[in-house]
Amino acid sequence: MTNFATLNDLDVKGRRVLVRSDLNVPVQDGVISDATRIDRGSITIAELSAAGAKVIVLSHFRRPLGQRIPEMSLRPVAKGLSDALGGKAVAFSDDCIGEVAIKAVAAMKNGDILLLENVRFHKGEEANDPEFAKSLAALGDLYVNDAFSCAHRAHASTEALAGLLPSAAGRNMEAELSALDSALGTPERPVAAVVGGAKISSKLELLTSLVDKVDTLVIGGAMANTFLQARGFSVGTSLCEPDLVAVARTIDLRASATACDLVLPFEVVIAESLTEGAPTRTISAGEVPEDMMILDVGPAAVSETVRRLTLCKTVVWNGPMGAFEIPPFDAGTNAVAQAVGTLCRQGDLLAVAGGGDTVSALTNAGVADEFTYLSTAGGAFLEWLEGKELPGVAALSKAAAKAPAQENLAQV
Repeated sequence: MTNFATLNDLDVKGRRVLVRSDLNVPVQDGVISDATRIDRGSITIAELSAAGAKVIVLSHFRRPLGQRIPEMSLRPVAKGLSDALGGKAVAFSDDCIGEVAIKAVAAMKNGDILLLENVRFHKGEEANDPEFAKSLAALGDLYVNDAFSCAHRAHASTEALAGLLPSAAGRNMEAELSALDSALGTPERPVAAVVGGAKISSKLELLTSLVDKVDTLVIGGAMANTFLQARGFSVGTSLCEPDLVAVARTIDLRASATACDLVLPFEVVIAESLTEGAPTRTISAGEVPEDMMILDVGPAAVSETVRRLTLCKTVVWNGPMGAFEIPPFDAGTNAVAQAVGTLCRQGDLLAVAGGGDTVSALTNAGVADEFTYLSTAGGAFLEWLEGKELPGVAALSKAAAKAPAQENLAQV
């Protein structure tokens, strides 16, 4: 597992602590529709505040591309953060650097919380500009990165800051890395991965990486159609990537060579169109008519998938098994997810899920809270599973390596 300092290694009382959170939540007409990221980020912020730190929160919001766009201000999020903190006051600064930010920080008392304006209002953020990073660092004494979901970006507030101030991972970052390490770093075997979604092309690196890491690889969603075609099955009008059939065949062969059991749906649910309430048929995967499309896995395939997962100790999940957004094509995803949730609840399985539509799919299945860990990260979750180095995580590791001994870090 990556080595990094945590909040336990910092003496924060009276110190100015820059906390990089991910508060990029959906906001419509000033109303937050999903506060999950705020709720998770509030844990670190609350702990630091209770310990007497002056907590200065950094975050991006959408993609203003270095311009000040009023609709992309973080100001409405300050109220949501306050709500997540049980009503504790959260001050707001109209800028994240310069005189405005300096004065706002200078006015803080121990335990206060200040949210700075969108870091992406400055081009230096996404450019990872050293001077912009220094301007941010001047506002704090310590740096805490709690935004795992942004860790795959080498930006000033996610990567450069860790090299300028004594740094540590926040509780959310720590939990994400711990869960991922348990799932693929040092997992209890057998390990299975459930990967669904529309296209192989979007998850090619993920699939290539997983066949070398897991014992069982269950493939669902429309990407399974390309694998079925690679095995010689007709998929009718199903969403498929014919130009990647050779790639699918290569992954299939690689799985055999590494003793990874690659599982495809041998029974499927088909319809003429992807519409709610459309007439459906359940047939063998090799019997799809030319004018029909595969939209879900069949009940027999679900039962076999569940049987295989029951034999495992660890499961990593990314993506739905079918077109879960439109009933009845959510049945396969729901059934497999609910079975995994039950195994987790019984203590028989460790299951970590995240990325893309996964959170929505598991929420739709009613089991989002039953998985061992559900990541709110998208790209960062996928890149970690692919075995890539995440700049934000690597920066924390480098900071820990060059920092003084742990017992002295708190006094830096």
